[in-house]
Amino acid sequence: MRRAKRNNDAPRVRVTLVKSWIGYEKRQEQIVRGLGLRRLGHSVDVVDNPSVRGMIRAVQHLVTVAELSR
Repeated sequence: MRRAKRNNDAPRVRVTLVKSWIGYEKRQEQIVRGLGLRRLGHSVDVVDNPSVRGMIRAVQHLVTVAELSR
């Protein structure tokens, strides 16, 4: 099975976990993990597309988002 090539030209946003998911629904923990966040203060750069924006919106009380300039 071939993997898709990474699109390095796609717009990106930086997502940072600022509040723990402990005490929230299991689904929210799964969304945070799906974004690639592991611990408080951890940041990841993700592609800015509608599916990722939906994940961010679902856990907006736990994360901060910064637009990355190219």
